[in-house]
Amino acid sequence: QVQLVASGGGLVQPGGSLRLSCVASGFTISSYAMSWYRQAPGRERELVAGISSLGGSMNYADSVKGRFTFSRDDAKNTVYLQMNSLKPEDTAVYYCNARLSLTRSYWGQGTQVTVSS
Repeated sequence: QVQLVASGGGLVQPGGSLRLSCVASGFTISSYAMSWYRQAPGRERELVAGISSLGGSMNYADSVKGRFTFSRDDAKNTVYLQMNSLKPEDTAVYYCNARLSLTRSYWGQGTQVTVSS
């Protein structure tokens, strides 16, 4: 059974940092595309960062380049999103996604990130 459990969100001041974690079970993350998305109130869900299957390439949204870092620990079957220099516009619910095939995509439960003074 595929499961994604995200954690690490919280309230942080502008300029602060957070690290999100997503623990996967039921499959091996190193073989599949893994991504972080976010959804702010009233907006569509958007891709933040991700890695293609078998670690072929990594991509970031322009709005987070240079501030966010996606990483993967295959031994722990876990992906991370290190978020630095956070801005109020980064406030959103962040979701972990695993794409196992063209028709099989799984989502974690989401973790709230709020950037506010």
